[in-house]
Amino acid sequence: MTELKLDSLGDGLQVAVIGSSGAIGAAMVELLASSAQVECIYACSRSNKALTVDKTVCLSMDLLDDQSIALAAQQITAPLNLVLVTTGILHDGESLKPEKSIRDFRPEHFARIFAINTIGPSMVAHYFLAKMARNRKNVFAVLTGRVGSIEDNQMGGWYAYRASKAAMNMIIKNLAIETARRNKSAVVVALHPGTVASQLSQPFQAGVPEGQLFMPTYAAEQLLAVIDRLTPQDSGYLFAWDGEKIPY
Repeated sequence: MTELKLDSLGDGLQVAVIGSSGAIGAAMVELLASSAQVECIYACSRSNKALTVDKTVCLSMDLLDDQSIALAAQQITAPLNLVLVTTGILHDGESLKPEKSIRDFRPEHFARIFAINTIGPSMVAHYFLAKMARNRKNVFAVLTGRVGSIEDNQMGGWYAYRASKAAMNMIIKNLAIETARRNKSAVVVALHPGTVASQLSQPFQAGVPEGQLFMPTYAAEQLLAVIDRLTPQDSGYLFAWDGEKIPY
């Protein structure tokens, strides 16, 4: 693990990681806890999994339950410098699978994927953006993905997942415009982590080209390095793990 530096954010950082029990979320928590710049990490997850990581406060949050999001936000009193939404669903390993064709479309699957990938993170923004610091750079970042880029879509398929991520990208753009009016120091962005070795990607890892399947810690390191380089002028855009700006 390389030394984490968040020079542009400064010291005494208050951080919230939404989805802290997932592969990337857990890696984020460990990396952030290793930094002397980070003072406290609010680790939010549906499982409310107890973490033994220093500087971590575990909070229960279910993205399908608006009241649990509101309650988690109420328990955070310090201004936040960084909020990372690392949640997402592509399949459930059983009945819910990404569509290869419109013939596979199921409205109940579409609704569930939108609820977790789009509505849930939007409700996090609803409650958490008002808690962001105003006197220094602060970042609100959501993992969306290159598959949500309309311009970059060359293969089709995966209707619900692609649409949910494209919708979240639009919401990020809206949030960035609105937030800039009252918080000039804010950066609101979507992030593409690449293909990460996790439960989400597990059924599709065999088709990933060599060298393009990332371990969660590496993906987290790369994304945090991107966040450190961002400025308010970057707000509203989608950035890949290597810093590339991806078209919506």
